[in-house]
Amino acid sequence: MWHYLMDMDGVLVHEEHLIPGADEFVAELRASDTPFLVLTNNSIYTPRDLRARLQRTGLDIPETSIWTSALATARFLDSQRPNGSAFVIGEAGLTTALHEIGYVLTDRDPDYVVLGETRTYSFTAITKAIRLVEEGAKFIATNPDATGPSREGSLPATGAVAALIERATGREPYYVGKPNPLMMRSALRALGSHSENALMIGDRMDTDVRSGLEAGLSTILVLSGIFTSEHAEMYPYRPTRVLKSIAELVGHSQDPFGDWAGH
Repeated sequence: MWHYLMDMDGVLVHEEHLIPGADEFVAELRASDTPFLVLTNNSIYTPRDLRARLQRTGLDIPETSIWTSALATARFLDSQRPNGSAFVIGEAGLTTALHEIGYVLTDRDPDYVVLGETRTYSFTAITKAIRLVEEGAKFIATNPDATGPSREGSLPATGAVAALIERATGREPYYVGKPNPLMMRSALRALGSHSENALMIGDRMDTDVRSGLEAGLSTILVLSGIFTSEHAEMYPYRPTRVLKSIAELVGHSQDPFGDWAGH
């Protein structure tokens, strides 16, 4: 049986709208007890928040089937320095994940500065982060995405703010989220899966397909997000299969690489 890792935005939903067929595919996975996780580099929301957001689009996904860069970051820090301390720039998704592993959130001599996504980056908080990194705190960022979407257009995201702190301190952050294969491996462990029978479905070559490939997974690129097949041809690596959207997998979840569709 295949185990599925799936990106959220561009694969299952597009902003606040369901991508046609995504609900049928998730229902098929749940009906056959196929293990799956929905992945997102966004660290703003907790799995509970994301479950509610997806429910509004018509997708019924359990909290336990949602894996965020905040959860991956928390798991990484727990493995590196259990019960440590961190100065956090981020929202509930990140602070909750760190509290749950027993981390103390502080601005006094923390082990780590942890940068995540937030809707309103505070210049005061960024300045504090810079000074703490200069004083020896290790610098961690949840994900390298430079921008995020909004109704008005692009917003600066974790990667852009991390670049600011890096430029000011000369200290490069360690990014946990995609395309770091660490995010995939932590998701596989959370699922109890192995790379040989797992696959990653994503809409981006540079994050989803690359991190799946580097973690040893089979990969499917769907063209329902921001990448076209022409975009995909520009990269020096290839997904295992390219599909128009996840709708093409409905009825084929147990045989995703069969000859039912053209490569």
